[in-house]
Amino acid sequence: MTVHEIRTRHGDSKRGDSKRGDSKRGDSSDGAIFAEAVGGRLSRVDGSAKITGAAKYAVEQQLEGLSHAVLVESTIAAGKVRSIDTAAAESAPGVLLVLTPDNALRLNTATDWLGTPPPDIPYCPLARDITFSGQHVAAVVAESFEQAVAAAALVRVAYDETPAIVDLSDAKAGDGIPIDAMTKEWGDAQAAFAAAPVRICAAYNTPREYQAPMEPHGLIAHWQDDRLTVWEPSQWLDGMARTYAEWFGVPFENVRLVSPYIGGGFGSKAFAYGYGAVAAMAAKMLGRPVKLAVTRPQTFTAYGGRAATRQTVALGADAEGKIQSIVHRGVNETSVDGMWVEPLGSVTSIMYATPNFSSRQNVVRVNTVVPGALRAPGENPSAFGIESAIDELAYEVGIDPLEIRLRNYAEQDQEAKKQWSTRQLREAFAAGAEAFGWSKRSPEPRSMRDGNQLIGWGVAAGTYPVRRAYGEAMVRILADGSVEVESSSIDMGQGTYTILAQTAAEVVGVPAENVVVKLGDSRYARAGVTGGSRLAGVMTGAVHKAAAAALDELVGLAISDPNSPFHALQANTLVVANGRIKSPRGDGPEVFIAELLGSVGRSQIEAMGDTTPANWTAEDRYKNNTTIAMALSHTEGDYSRHSWCAHFIEVRVDEDFGTVRVSRVVSALDSGRLYNPKLAESQWKGGIIMGIGQALLEEGIVDRRHGRIVNNNLADYLIATNADIPDIEVISVGIPDPHSSVLGGKGVGELGIVGVAPAIANAVFHATGKRVRDLPITLEKLI
Repeated sequence: MTVHEIRTRHGDSKRGDSKRGDSKRGDSSDGAIFAEAVGGRLSRVDGSAKITGAAKYAVEQQLEGLSHAVLVESTIAAGKVRSIDTAAAESAPGVLLVLTPDNALRLNTATDWLGTPPPDIPYCPLARDITFSGQHVAAVVAESFEQAVAAAALVRVAYDETPAIVDLSDAKAGDGIPIDAMTKEWGDAQAAFAAAPVRICAAYNTPREYQAPMEPHGLIAHWQDDRLTVWEPSQWLDGMARTYAEWFGVPFENVRLVSPYIGGGFGSKAFAYGYGAVAAMAAKMLGRPVKLAVTRPQTFTAYGGRAATRQTVALGADAEGKIQSIVHRGVNETSVDGMWVEPLGSVTSIMYATPNFSSRQNVVRVNTVVPGALRAPGENPSAFGIESAIDELAYEVGIDPLEIRLRNYAEQDQEAKKQWSTRQLREAFAAGAEAFGWSKRSPEPRSMRDGNQLIGWGVAAGTYPVRRAYGEAMVRILADGSVEVESSSIDMGQGTYTILAQTAAEVVGVPAENVVVKLGDSRYARAGVTGGSRLAGVMTGAVHKAAAAALDELVGLAISDPNSPFHALQANTLVVANGRIKSPRGDGPEVFIAELLGSVGRSQIEAMGDTTPANWTAEDRYKNNTTIAMALSHTEGDYSRHSWCAHFIEVRVDEDFGTVRVSRVVSALDSGRLYNPKLAESQWKGGIIMGIGQALLEEGIVDRRHGRIVNNNLADYLIATNADIPDIEVISVGIPDPHSSVLGGKGVGELGIVGVAPAIANAVFHATGKRVRDLPITLEKLI
């Protein structure tokens, strides 16, 4: 078994509730197949390899002649490189190459992830014009990692420095650039706000935040003639392979990406970055494989985390708390030489009903790396603004914070003017409130305590759109009766290995332990990006179709082949269950799949399944797998598709010291049908944990003199640990949503984090009477 071939093993024995409806399979009396089918609570099949150390990650590959590259980064945030002195580094022991802008290969500029054609200008991953501190300016390649580190310290770079714009609060930053595509308006929001009997208006800010995966970024690049193999943790093998191919001007088929396991990504491992170009360039120049491992401090500048944001939310309401107007203005930072838009109006425009709405957004250029996607980009900070603001409105009007949300419940998507595909948010509020005991809440701030601890209860809602696309998968029924699934999709912890095994097992009619899933190799059947909570919906659909086609061929062979034991039965269908084939009437033989294949002389049955439109060209398929140009909007067609959640959170605030602890979390979530409830609950809890870190701990701190991130390590950039997390109860209220995916599921992974930070901020207000509108919530903000 290779590192990216996972055979399922029996895990949690708790049986799921899914029902099998394939007419070619009867109801087996053996309960194991039910427990392991879609909807069952099968434990993660890759878990054993990870906890025993058997799982080999991308940069752990051992290649003959492997050399090591180390980056040299800029120490200023703005200016130009005047000179680079490499003499000492070049003469250091073991050094093979010192790369600078002077000797670097000139690459092509690649198509972006949206599918926008690139400008016809060369690309160099090493900079002369400096736009942020930590930018790559040189690299050293040596026989060993230690030699490369030592030599990199000998590279001397001289700069001509210019003043930098350090962040959104910098006086030089200005108001920014309007993003017309983010403007959403109906009615006359300004006039309605001015006329409203009750008005609240406040600003809400979130800092820079970073993905901080346990596995840092890195890669091994190896050229063999004009063919490139890259071992790299990747959320998007085909998209990254396309980028490498375009950079170096080789056919797409000549680039192979291998990513068997991923130690956390959270949006940061979906693209090929400059350090990857450096490693692949060095490997090509040296004619030997090159490994480049990004250091922990470099992960704060080698790619972008969540951009800092600023929002102003104005709500106008009547005396009963019914919203008459929402006026929203948002700003996010982007880089000097790149563009990133954090869509701050995404939740604001759909969560609550209002006849008058206006949302506009600017981006401000600052001297930072181009920001990027971090779990629930846009929806996460957007929810912090609107869910904090509606809580403030509840206190202003004097009604319960849960009641005001129900009073302003949006019965349809007002922006798209379409009905929801499914929206179980009322059910989420009800289930969460019941489990939490919300009815026992004392309404006045500072009215609940336990000794010197002030107790606060807060609520907030969240949502994430159902992002849809197309995918393909290969399914094989092998001579030994096992089933093999192949896809270039990946598993970064969300359970792809497991749910695809469950899908194939359910359709073909074999135990899940007889399914081998192969992922993480761009040679396999193509798949798009793993991001936006769309992979499960896309790939279960593709695997379901491929497995159904393979099953049809198996049954067809059993009925029609003269050598089949069923040939004389004159049946028009057969039952396949638990790896055995029999007549639905019970009037014939019962044989294992392996026996049938042996009798008809077949070594395997192979079927490709895809969910792409029939009229698509090869170019359409290529775009679908390597860009997001062919993705479907969540409002395409007759429905608006979203996942939903409601968080109920208790905090305890030490009255003497102002320290805040989250002591209890109950969240109810609507992600449609759950393909594996055990894994979905784990994903929800992971998002909630990240939300607790966001609310109380995480903040990229910038040295205003030099534009540097000063807490660029896991000692000073604080993320939530076990000691910070209480028991978390998650409740599924979803129902199958046939408008969102083939099997009825909606997004899981991104949803859990959305709304957690405002629920905590609202609980802190209830505990203390102090409204904190700037994350993270630290003790000095409660003074």
